[in-house]
Amino acid sequence: MNVEFIEALNQLAKEKGIDRETLLEAIEAALISGYKRNFNSAPNAHVDIHRELGTVRVFARKDVVEEPTDTRLEISLDAARDMNPNYQIGDVVEIEVTPRDFGRIAAQTAKQVVTQRIREAERSVIYGKFADKEEEIVSGIVQRQDGRNVYVDLGETEAVLPLSEVMPTDVLKPGDRIRAFIAKVERTTKGPQIVLSRVNPGLLKRLFELEVPEIFEGVVEIRAVSREAGHRSKIAVHSRNPEVDPVGACVGSRGSRVQAVVNELRGEKVDIVKWSEDPAEFVANALSPAKVVEVQILEDEKIARTIVPDYQLSLAIGKEGQNARLAAKLTGWKIDIKSERQAGGLDLFEEFPEEDAEEVATLSSDWLNEP
Repeated sequence: MNVEFIEALNQLAKEKGIDRETLLEAIEAALISGYKRNFNSAPNAHVDIHRELGTVRVFARKDVVEEPTDTRLEISLDAARDMNPNYQIGDVVEIEVTPRDFGRIAAQTAKQVVTQRIREAERSVIYGKFADKEEEIVSGIVQRQDGRNVYVDLGETEAVLPLSEVMPTDVLKPGDRIRAFIAKVERTTKGPQIVLSRVNPGLLKRLFELEVPEIFEGVVEIRAVSREAGHRSKIAVHSRNPEVDPVGACVGSRGSRVQAVVNELRGEKVDIVKWSEDPAEFVANALSPAKVVEVQILEDEKIARTIVPDYQLSLAIGKEGQNARLAAKLTGWKIDIKSERQAGGLDLFEEFPEEDAEEVATLSSDWLNEP
C-alpha cells in the first residue's frame, strides 16, 4: 500500500466511474475486519489509509480513566498525559498498534475489495442505465435459446426475452439482430436482469414514435393501442394541430412509415384510426376498414350498438371476431354489430330478437378477455 497504489486507485475510479473516497472507506472497513480476525484484536481498533501516501496504520482507541480495568480498552490518566498533557478523564486516546506484517494482509484485502466494488459499481451503472430506458426500445443480437428464454446481447449486458414474449411470426436464430421493448428491469444477486418483449403493445407505440416525427415532436399523440401480436393491431391517433392529419402522418408517403413498422413486426397488419372524444365516432372509426352506418351508445351498460352495410358485416367482425375484438380493446366499449337488413326498422336500444341471434355479431365479455 503506497503512492503507486493510490495512483492506480485514482485511475481506476476515473475509468469505472467509482467514487474514490467510497472505495477507500470500503477498503478501510475490510482491513479492520481482517485485522481483528488475524490478530484477535479488541473491537476498539480502526484502520486509517493516508489519502496521498497510501500508508496504512492501525489505531487502538482507549478511554482515559483513573484506574483501568481492561488495558485493551482503557488507559490510565497518567499514561495518557505522558503522551499529551491535555488529556482529561473521559477523553479517547488513539494509539498506533500496526502489526509488522500488516502490509501483506492490507494488500491482499485491498485487492479483493477493489475487485468486488468494481463489479458492484459496474452492475449499478448498468442497472441505472437500463432502468432509465424501461419501456423503451433496444436493439440487440440473439445469442442463444433454451426451453424458456431467448438471450439477447445488448453490448454492455445480456437481456432475456421469454418465449412467451416472442411473436408467433418470429424466427430467431443466433446472430440475428432484433429490436425489442424493455418490459422490466430488476436487481438480482447476479446483477441487473433486463426482461424484453416483442408482444407488448408498447413496442408498437415506440416503433411509431421512431418512424413518425410528428409523434416524436408531440404534434400527433397515440391515444390508445390494441394488439394481437403477429396478427393485427390498431392504434388510435389524435392531432393537437388541426392542420395536421394524424392518420396521414402515421401512414406516410405511399405508406412508407407504416410499412417500416409492419416490416419490423414481421408483417403484422396495423390499422391506424382517428381518435375522437365522441364515443360513437370513435367506435365507428375503430371498426375500420368496415364502414359504419350508425352507432348508438348505451352508457350504463358500456355497450356500443352499431349498424354496418349488409356486405360489410363479416369485414366489421373480422376473422374469428378479430376486428371487433381489437376495436373493443381500443375503445374500451363492448360492441354489438348488426347489418342493415338485420336492424331493419328496429330501435337499436331494444333487445335484438332471439330469432336473429345467430346472425347478430355480438362482442361478448369473453371476446374482451381473450389474449
